[in-house]
Amino acid sequence: MSDNSGAEDCDVLVIGAGLAGLRCAGVLARSGHDVVVWEAQDRVGGRVRTDVVDGFRCDRGFQVLNPAYPALRRAVDVAELRLQAFDAGVVVRRDHDRVTWVHPLREFRAVPKMLVRGGLTPPEVFALVRWALPALRPGALTAARDDTTLREALERSNVHGLTRRVIDRFLAGVLLDDTGSTSNAFALLLVRMFALGAPGLPADGMGALPALLARPVVDRIRLQRKAVRLVRAGVDWEVSDGDATVRAREVVVAVDGPAAAVLTGAAVPAMKGVVTDWWAADDVPPGPAMLCVDGRADPPGPVVNTAVISAAAPTYAPPGRHLVAASALIGPDRRTPSESVMRRHASDILGIDASGWTSVIRHEVADALPVQPAPLIVRRPARNPDGLWLCGDHRDTASIQGALVSGRRVAEAISAERCARTSTSTPPPGRSE
Repeated sequence: MSDNSGAEDCDVLVIGAGLAGLRCAGVLARSGHDVVVWEAQDRVGGRVRTDVVDGFRCDRGFQVLNPAYPALRRAVDVAELRLQAFDAGVVVRRDHDRVTWVHPLREFRAVPKMLVRGGLTPPEVFALVRWALPALRPGALTAARDDTTLREALERSNVHGLTRRVIDRFLAGVLLDDTGSTSNAFALLLVRMFALGAPGLPADGMGALPALLARPVVDRIRLQRKAVRLVRAGVDWEVSDGDATVRAREVVVAVDGPAAAVLTGAAVPAMKGVVTDWWAADDVPPGPAMLCVDGRADPPGPVVNTAVISAAAPTYAPPGRHLVAASALIGPDRRTPSESVMRRHASDILGIDASGWTSVIRHEVADALPVQPAPLIVRRPARNPDGLWLCGDHRDTASIQGALVSGRRVAEAISAERCARTSTSTPPPGRSE
Protein backbone atom coordinates (compact mmCIF):
# COMPACT_ATOMS: atom_id res chain seq x y z
CA MET A 1 0.00 0.00 0.00
CA SER A 2 1.20 3.48 -0.76
CA ASP A 3 0.78 6.81 0.99
CA ASN A 4 -0.96 9.86 -0.41
CA SER A 5 1.73 10.87 -2.89
CA GLY A 6 0.77 11.04 -6.55
CA ALA A 7 -2.55 10.50 -8.28
CA GLU A 8 -3.73 8.27 -11.08
CA ASP A 9 -6.77 7.97 -13.27
CA CYS A 10 -8.62 4.65 -13.28
CA ASP A 11 -11.72 2.81 -14.43
CA VAL A 12 -13.16 2.55 -10.92
CA LEU A 13 -12.25 4.52 -7.82
CA VAL A 14 -13.39 2.97 -4.53
CA ILE A 15 -13.54 5.47 -1.69
CA GLY A 16 -13.06 3.64 1.61
CA ALA A 17 -11.06 0.53 2.51
CA GLY A 18 -13.47 -0.95 5.02
CA LEU A 19 -14.91 -4.43 4.53
CA ALA A 20 -17.38 -3.36 1.84
CA GLY A 21 -14.86 -1.31 -0.13
CA LEU A 22 -12.18 -4.00 0.00
CA ARG A 23 -14.63 -6.69 -1.05
CA CYS A 24 -15.86 -4.51 -3.92
CA ALA A 25 -12.32 -3.74 -5.09
CA GLY A 26 -11.28 -7.39 -4.92
CA VAL A 27 -14.20 -8.55 -7.07
CA LEU A 28 -13.59 -5.74 -9.57
CA ALA A 29 -9.89 -6.53 -9.82
CA ARG A 30 -10.61 -10.19 -10.35
CA SER A 31 -12.92 -9.21 -13.22
CA GLY A 32 -10.10 -7.30 -14.90
CA HIS A 33 -11.06 -3.74 -14.02
CA ASP A 34 -8.49 -1.03 -13.37
CA VAL A 35 -9.47 -0.19 -9.79
CA VAL A 36 -7.88 2.12 -7.22
CA VAL A 37 -8.87 2.38 -3.53
CA TRP A 38 -8.61 5.55 -1.47
CA GLU A 39 -8.54 5.24 2.31
CA ALA A 40 -8.50 8.28 4.59
CA GLN A 41 -6.84 6.47 7.52
CA ASP A 42 -3.35 5.05 7.88
CA ARG A 43 -4.53 1.42 7.53
CA VAL A 44 -7.36 -0.56 6.02
CA GLY A 45 -10.36 -1.90 7.89
CA GLY A 46 -12.64 1.05 8.60
CA ARG A 47 -14.44 0.20 11.85
CA VAL A 48 -12.82 -3.26 11.95
CA ARG A 49 -9.42 -2.56 13.47
CA THR A 50 -7.12 -4.04 16.09
CA ASP A 51 -4.83 -2.02 18.34
CA VAL A 52 -1.82 -3.84 19.78
CA VAL A 53 -0.89 -2.34 23.16
CA ASP A 54 1.94 -3.84 25.23
CA GLY A 55 1.37 -7.20 23.57
CA PHE A 56 -2.43 -7.17 24.05
CA ARG A 57 -4.70 -7.26 21.01
CA CYS A 58 -7.71 -5.00 21.50
CA ASP A 59 -10.28 -4.74 18.74
CA ARG A 60 -11.89 -1.37 18.14
CA GLY A 61 -15.03 -1.99 20.13
CA PHE A 62 -15.76 -5.55 21.15
CA GLN A 63 -16.32 -7.66 18.02
CA VAL A 64 -16.58 -11.33 17.16
CA LEU A 65 -16.47 -13.10 13.81
CA ASN A 66 -18.97 -15.79 12.90
CA PRO A 67 -17.58 -18.29 10.39
CA ALA A 68 -21.13 -19.26 9.42
CA TYR A 69 -21.60 -16.04 7.45
CA PRO A 70 -21.97 -17.20 3.80
CA ALA A 71 -20.42 -13.99 2.46
CA LEU A 72 -17.35 -14.47 4.66
CA ARG A 73 -16.67 -17.96 3.35
CA ARG A 74 -17.11 -16.69 -0.20
CA ALA A 75 -14.71 -13.76 0.28
CA VAL A 76 -11.74 -15.30 2.11
CA ASP A 77 -10.18 -18.57 3.18
CA VAL A 78 -11.50 -18.57 6.76
CA ALA A 79 -8.82 -21.06 7.81
CA GLU A 80 -6.15 -18.38 7.25
CA LEU A 81 -7.70 -16.31 10.05
CA ARG A 82 -6.98 -19.08 12.60
CA LEU A 83 -10.19 -18.42 14.48
CA GLN A 84 -10.25 -19.04 18.22
CA ALA A 85 -13.83 -19.92 19.13
CA PHE A 86 -15.78 -18.99 22.22
CA ASP A 87 -17.48 -21.82 24.07
CA ALA A 88 -21.06 -22.36 22.96
CA GLY A 89 -23.20 -20.60 25.53
CA VAL A 90 -23.47 -17.64 27.88
CA VAL A 91 -22.80 -17.16 31.58
CA VAL A 92 -25.67 -15.44 33.39
CA ARG A 93 -25.19 -13.39 36.56
CA ARG A 94 -28.19 -13.85 38.83
CA ASP A 95 -28.92 -12.28 42.20
CA HIS A 96 -26.95 -14.79 44.26
CA ASP A 97 -25.00 -16.90 41.77
CA ARG A 98 -23.91 -17.43 38.16
CA VAL A 99 -25.26 -20.10 35.85
CA THR A 100 -24.20 -21.30 32.43
CA TRP A 101 -26.66 -21.52 29.59
CA VAL A 102 -25.25 -23.83 26.93
CA HIS A 103 -25.99 -23.87 23.22
CA PRO A 104 -28.69 -26.60 23.01
CA LEU A 105 -27.64 -27.72 19.52
CA ARG A 106 -23.94 -27.99 20.35
CA GLU A 107 -24.01 -29.09 23.99
CA PHE A 108 -27.22 -31.11 24.04
CA ARG A 109 -25.96 -33.47 26.78
CA ALA A 110 -25.69 -30.50 29.14
CA VAL A 111 -29.24 -29.27 28.45
CA PRO A 112 -30.95 -31.26 31.28
CA LYS A 113 -28.48 -29.89 33.82
CA MET A 114 -29.01 -26.40 32.44
CA LEU A 115 -32.78 -26.71 32.82
CA VAL A 116 -32.46 -27.89 36.41
CA ARG A 117 -29.80 -25.43 37.57
CA GLY A 118 -30.17 -22.60 35.09
CA GLY A 119 -33.45 -21.23 36.32
CA LEU A 120 -35.37 -22.15 33.17
CA THR A 121 -38.89 -23.53 33.45
CA PRO A 122 -40.62 -25.53 30.69
CA PRO A 123 -43.00 -22.63 29.85
CA GLU A 124 -40.03 -20.29 29.50
CA VAL A 125 -38.27 -22.75 27.21
CA PHE A 126 -41.37 -23.20 25.07
CA ALA A 127 -41.79 -19.42 24.79
CA LEU A 128 -38.17 -19.02 23.72
CA VAL A 129 -38.51 -21.78 21.12
CA ARG A 130 -41.73 -20.22 19.82
CA TRP A 131 -39.93 -16.91 19.29
CA ALA A 132 -36.86 -18.49 17.66
CA LEU A 133 -38.60 -20.97 15.34
CA PRO A 134 -38.90 -18.54 12.37
CA ALA A 135 -35.08 -18.55 12.20
CA LEU A 136 -35.43 -21.95 10.50
CA ARG A 137 -36.91 -20.15 7.47
CA PRO A 138 -34.45 -17.38 6.53
CA GLY A 139 -36.22 -16.74 3.24
CA ALA A 140 -39.35 -15.69 5.07
CA LEU A 141 -37.32 -13.43 7.35
CA THR A 142 -35.61 -11.60 4.49
CA ALA A 143 -38.97 -11.18 2.76
CA ALA A 144 -39.95 -9.12 5.83
CA ARG A 145 -43.45 -10.58 5.95
CA ASP A 146 -45.12 -9.64 9.24
CA ASP A 147 -41.85 -8.24 10.59
CA THR A 148 -42.12 -6.26 13.78
CA THR A 149 -39.78 -4.96 16.44
CA LEU A 150 -37.82 -7.35 18.60
CA ARG A 151 -39.63 -6.08 21.69
CA GLU A 152 -43.07 -6.75 20.19
CA ALA A 153 -42.07 -10.20 18.96
CA LEU A 154 -40.77 -11.29 22.36
CA GLU A 155 -43.94 -10.01 24.00
CA ARG A 156 -46.09 -11.86 21.49
CA SER A 157 -44.21 -15.09 22.25
CA ASN A 158 -44.57 -14.53 26.03
CA VAL A 159 -40.82 -14.47 26.62
CA HIS A 160 -40.58 -13.01 30.13
CA GLY A 161 -38.62 -13.20 33.36
CA LEU A 162 -34.98 -14.26 33.45
CA THR A 163 -35.16 -15.62 29.91
CA ARG A 164 -36.28 -12.27 28.58
CA ARG A 165 -33.59 -10.38 30.46
CA VAL A 166 -30.86 -12.66 29.17
CA ILE A 167 -32.09 -12.43 25.57
CA ASP A 168 -32.46 -8.66 25.83
CA ARG A 169 -28.98 -8.12 27.24
CA PHE A 170 -27.21 -10.62 25.04
CA LEU A 171 -28.76 -9.13 21.91
CA ALA A 172 -28.14 -5.59 23.18
CA GLY A 173 -24.43 -6.32 22.92
CA VAL A 174 -24.84 -7.70 19.39
CA LEU A 175 -27.31 -5.16 18.01
CA LEU A 176 -26.11 -2.22 20.13
CA ASP A 177 -29.74 -1.60 20.99
CA ASP A 178 -31.37 -2.13 24.39
CA THR A 179 -34.72 -0.58 23.46
CA GLY A 180 -36.04 -3.55 21.49
CA SER A 181 -36.70 -1.33 18.46
CA THR A 182 -34.50 -3.40 16.11
CA SER A 183 -36.15 -5.53 13.44
CA ASN A 184 -37.10 -8.91 14.86
CA ALA A 185 -36.38 -10.54 11.48
CA PHE A 186 -32.81 -9.20 11.59
CA ALA A 187 -32.35 -10.39 15.18
CA LEU A 188 -33.52 -13.87 14.19
CA LEU A 189 -31.16 -13.95 11.20
CA LEU A 190 -28.31 -13.35 13.66
CA VAL A 191 -29.69 -16.02 15.99
CA ARG A 192 -29.62 -18.40 13.03
CA MET A 193 -25.96 -17.59 12.43
CA PHE A 194 -25.18 -18.24 16.12
CA ALA A 195 -26.89 -21.63 15.73
CA LEU A 196 -24.86 -22.52 12.64
CA GLY A 197 -21.44 -21.27 13.69
CA ALA A 198 -19.27 -20.74 16.75
CA PRO A 199 -18.17 -17.07 16.85
CA GLY A 200 -14.53 -16.48 17.54
CA LEU A 201 -11.58 -14.14 17.16
CA PRO A 202 -8.76 -14.33 14.58
CA ALA A 203 -5.35 -15.11 16.03
CA ASP A 204 -4.05 -11.73 14.89
CA GLY A 205 -7.16 -9.80 15.91
CA MET A 206 -10.20 -8.68 13.94
CA GLY A 207 -7.92 -6.48 11.85
CA ALA A 208 -6.73 -9.68 10.18
CA LEU A 209 -9.99 -9.85 8.21
CA PRO A 210 -9.59 -6.58 6.28
CA ALA A 211 -5.89 -7.37 5.84
CA LEU A 212 -6.88 -10.64 4.16
CA LEU A 213 -9.49 -8.90 2.00
CA ALA A 214 -6.89 -6.33 0.96
CA ARG A 215 -4.38 -8.91 -0.24
CA PRO A 216 -5.65 -9.18 -3.88
CA VAL A 217 -5.58 -5.37 -4.30
CA VAL A 218 -2.77 -4.40 -1.95
CA ASP A 219 -0.89 -2.57 -4.71
CA ARG A 220 -4.01 -0.56 -5.61
CA ILE A 221 -4.71 0.90 -2.15
CA ARG A 222 -3.72 4.49 -1.42
CA LEU A 223 -3.70 5.31 2.28
CA GLN A 224 -4.28 8.73 3.86
CA ARG A 225 -6.28 9.96 0.90
CA LYS A 226 -9.60 11.47 1.97
CA ALA A 227 -12.04 12.36 -0.80
CA VAL A 228 -13.50 15.81 -0.21
CA ARG A 229 -15.04 16.64 -3.60
CA LEU A 230 -16.78 14.63 -6.31
CA VAL A 231 -17.94 16.32 -9.53
CA ARG A 232 -19.13 15.13 -12.91
CA ALA A 233 -16.76 15.62 -15.83
CA GLY A 234 -18.69 14.50 -18.87
CA VAL A 235 -19.28 10.78 -18.54
CA ASP A 236 -16.54 10.51 -15.91
CA TRP A 237 -16.05 11.69 -12.33
CA GLU A 238 -13.34 13.93 -10.95
CA VAL A 239 -12.48 13.21 -7.32
CA SER A 240 -10.22 15.42 -5.23
CA ASP A 241 -8.60 15.04 -1.85
CA GLY A 242 -7.77 18.76 -1.72
CA ASP A 243 -4.29 18.31 -3.18
CA ALA A 244 -4.69 16.08 -6.20
CA THR A 245 -7.54 15.15 -8.52
CA VAL A 246 -8.16 11.86 -10.30
CA ARG A 247 -10.56 10.98 -13.06
CA ALA A 248 -12.60 7.75 -12.92
CA ARG A 249 -15.39 6.32 -15.04
CA GLU A 250 -17.12 4.89 -11.97
CA VAL A 251 -16.91 5.91 -8.32
CA VAL A 252 -17.90 3.66 -5.42
CA VAL A 253 -18.54 5.41 -2.10
CA ALA A 254 -17.77 2.67 0.46
CA VAL A 255 -17.64 4.66 3.69
CA ASP A 256 -19.94 4.57 6.71
CA GLY A 257 -23.42 6.06 6.54
CA PRO A 258 -22.71 9.56 7.93
CA ALA A 259 -19.62 9.97 5.74
CA ALA A 260 -21.52 8.73 2.68
CA ALA A 261 -24.19 11.33 3.36
CA VAL A 262 -21.56 14.11 3.29
CA LEU A 263 -20.09 12.91 -0.02
CA THR A 264 -23.28 11.99 -1.85
CA GLY A 265 -26.16 13.82 -0.19
CA ALA A 266 -27.78 10.51 0.74
CA ALA A 267 -30.01 10.37 3.80
CA VAL A 268 -28.01 10.13 7.01
CA PRO A 269 -28.76 6.81 8.74
CA ALA A 270 -29.12 6.81 12.50
CA MET A 271 -26.11 5.18 14.13
CA LYS A 272 -25.55 3.32 17.39
CA GLY A 273 -22.49 3.62 19.60
CA VAL A 274 -20.53 1.48 22.02
CA VAL A 275 -17.73 1.98 24.53
CA THR A 276 -15.39 -0.92 25.28
CA ASP A 277 -12.84 -1.05 28.08
CA TRP A 278 -9.92 -3.48 27.98
CA TRP A 279 -8.01 -4.52 31.10
CA ALA A 280 -4.91 -6.60 31.74
CA ALA A 281 -4.95 -9.10 34.60
CA ASP A 282 -2.22 -11.29 36.02
CA ASP A 283 -4.59 -13.94 37.32
CA VAL A 284 -8.22 -14.94 36.71
CA PRO A 285 -10.06 -17.99 38.05
CA PRO A 286 -10.81 -20.79 35.59
CA GLY A 287 -14.17 -20.73 33.87
CA PRO A 288 -15.89 -21.21 30.52
CA ALA A 289 -14.70 -19.11 27.60
CA MET A 290 -18.06 -17.43 27.19
CA LEU A 291 -19.64 -14.02 27.08
CA CYS A 292 -21.20 -13.05 30.40
CA VAL A 293 -24.35 -10.97 30.83
CA ASP A 294 -26.21 -9.57 33.84
CA GLY A 295 -29.53 -11.34 34.23
CA ARG A 296 -30.66 -9.45 37.31
CA ALA A 297 -33.83 -7.41 37.17
CA ASP A 298 -32.00 -4.33 38.42
CA PRO A 299 -28.37 -4.49 37.26
CA PRO A 300 -25.97 -2.19 39.14
CA GLY A 301 -24.21 -0.92 36.03
CA PRO A 302 -24.28 -0.32 32.26
CA VAL A 303 -22.26 -3.29 30.97
CA VAL A 304 -24.16 -5.28 28.32
CA ASN A 305 -21.53 -8.01 28.05
CA THR A 306 -18.12 -8.86 29.41
CA ALA A 307 -15.65 -11.71 29.03
CA VAL A 308 -12.15 -12.90 29.77
CA ILE A 309 -11.16 -12.58 26.13
CA SER A 310 -7.87 -14.47 26.52
CA ALA A 311 -9.78 -17.53 27.76
CA ALA A 312 -11.20 -17.93 24.26
CA ALA A 313 -8.39 -16.22 22.34
CA PRO A 314 -5.02 -16.82 24.02
CA THR A 315 -3.22 -14.83 21.30
CA TYR A 316 -4.91 -11.66 22.55
CA ALA A 317 -2.66 -11.54 25.63
CA PRO A 318 1.06 -12.06 26.27
CA PRO A 319 2.02 -15.42 27.78
CA GLY A 320 1.05 -15.69 31.43
CA ARG A 321 -1.31 -12.72 31.35
CA HIS A 322 -5.05 -12.27 30.72
CA LEU A 323 -7.24 -9.78 28.87
CA VAL A 324 -10.71 -8.75 30.05
CA ALA A 325 -13.18 -6.68 28.03
CA ALA A 326 -16.54 -5.09 28.78
CA SER A 327 -18.89 -3.06 26.60
CA ALA A 328 -21.72 -0.58 27.21
CA LEU A 329 -23.98 1.36 24.89
CA ILE A 330 -23.43 5.06 24.26
CA GLY A 331 -25.31 7.69 22.33
CA PRO A 332 -26.62 11.25 22.33
CA ASP A 333 -29.28 10.46 24.92
CA ARG A 334 -27.11 8.53 27.37
CA ARG A 335 -24.09 9.37 29.44
CA THR A 336 -20.85 7.55 28.67
CA PRO A 337 -19.90 5.52 31.76
CA SER A 338 -16.51 6.01 33.34
CA GLU A 339 -13.83 3.34 33.31
CA SER A 340 -14.24 2.79 37.06
CA VAL A 341 -17.99 2.19 36.68
CA MET A 342 -17.36 -0.25 33.84
CA ARG A 343 -14.67 -2.06 35.82
CA ARG A 344 -16.87 -2.42 38.90
CA HIS A 345 -19.84 -3.80 36.97
CA ALA A 346 -17.73 -6.14 34.81
CA SER A 347 -15.98 -7.63 37.84
CA ASP A 348 -19.32 -8.11 39.56
CA ILE A 349 -20.76 -9.96 36.56
CA LEU A 350 -17.66 -12.13 36.20
CA GLY A 351 -17.18 -12.70 39.92
CA ILE A 352 -13.53 -11.68 39.69
CA ASP A 353 -11.59 -9.36 41.97
CA ALA A 354 -10.67 -6.38 39.76
CA SER A 355 -8.28 -4.69 42.17
CA GLY A 356 -5.32 -5.97 40.17
CA TRP A 357 -6.63 -5.04 36.75
CA THR A 358 -4.79 -2.36 34.78
CA SER A 359 -6.41 -0.41 31.98
CA VAL A 360 -5.00 -1.22 28.54
CA ILE A 361 -7.14 0.96 26.27
CA ARG A 362 -10.67 2.36 25.92
CA HIS A 363 -12.53 2.56 22.63
CA GLU A 364 -15.48 4.91 22.22
CA VAL A 365 -17.12 4.25 18.86
CA ALA A 366 -19.99 6.66 18.34
CA ASP A 367 -20.91 5.36 14.87
CA ALA A 368 -20.42 1.65 15.38
CA LEU A 369 -23.54 0.27 13.63
CA PRO A 370 -26.44 1.68 11.62
CA VAL A 371 -29.88 1.11 13.04
CA GLN A 372 -31.85 -1.81 11.59
CA PRO A 373 -35.51 -0.96 12.14
CA ALA A 374 -38.58 -2.98 11.23
CA PRO A 375 -39.62 -3.89 8.62
CA LEU A 376 -36.30 -5.39 7.60
CA ILE A 377 -34.79 -4.03 4.37
CA VAL A 378 -31.93 -6.19 3.12
CA ARG A 379 -31.25 -4.45 -0.20
CA ARG A 380 -31.11 -0.67 -0.53
CA PRO A 381 -30.34 0.93 -3.92
CA ALA A 382 -26.73 0.43 -4.93
CA ARG A 383 -26.64 3.62 -7.01
CA ASN A 384 -27.86 7.14 -6.37
CA PRO A 385 -29.62 9.37 -8.96
CA ASP A 386 -26.32 11.09 -9.83
CA GLY A 387 -24.72 7.80 -10.82
CA LEU A 388 -22.51 7.23 -7.77
CA TRP A 389 -22.33 3.70 -6.43
CA LEU A 390 -22.76 3.10 -2.69
CA CYS A 391 -21.92 0.09 -0.58
CA GLY A 392 -21.55 -0.69 3.12
CA ASP A 393 -23.50 -2.18 5.99
CA HIS A 394 -25.93 0.76 5.75
CA ARG A 395 -26.94 -0.44 2.26
CA ASP A 396 -27.62 -4.05 3.30
CA THR A 397 -27.81 -5.51 6.82
CA ALA A 398 -25.95 -3.98 9.76
CA SER A 399 -23.36 -6.74 10.02
CA ILE A 400 -20.11 -8.07 8.59
CA GLN A 401 -22.24 -10.27 6.37
CA GLY A 402 -24.13 -7.21 5.11
CA ALA A 403 -20.95 -5.22 4.39
CA LEU A 404 -19.40 -8.07 2.39
CA VAL A 405 -22.60 -8.75 0.44
CA SER A 406 -22.99 -5.06 -0.36
CA GLY A 407 -19.44 -4.75 -1.68
CA ARG A 408 -19.79 -7.79 -3.90
CA ARG A 409 -23.21 -6.70 -5.15
CA VAL A 410 -21.90 -3.29 -6.31
CA ALA A 411 -18.84 -4.83 -7.98
CA GLU A 412 -20.98 -7.29 -9.92
CA ALA A 413 -23.38 -4.53 -10.97
CA ILE A 414 -20.51 -2.38 -12.26
CA SER A 415 -19.05 -5.32 -14.19
CA ALA A 416 -22.41 -6.15 -15.72
CA GLU A 417 -23.06 -2.54 -16.75
CA ARG A 418 -19.62 -2.03 -18.24
CA CYS A 419 -19.88 -5.32 -20.10
CA ALA A 420 -23.27 -4.30 -21.53
CA ARG A 421 -21.93 -0.87 -22.48
CA THR A 422 -18.97 -2.42 -24.29
CA SER A 423 -21.08 -4.92 -26.20
CA THR A 424 -23.48 -2.23 -27.46
CA SER A 425 -20.82 0.32 -28.38
CA THR A 426 -18.46 -2.04 -30.26
CA PRO A 427 -19.60 -3.02 -33.75
CA PRO A 428 -19.47 -6.71 -34.59
CA PRO A 429 -16.35 -7.79 -36.47
CA GLY A 430 -16.72 -7.90 -40.26
CA ARG A 431 -16.81 -11.20 -42.09
CA SER A 432 -13.61 -12.04 -43.96
CA GLU A 433 -14.00 -12.63 -47.68
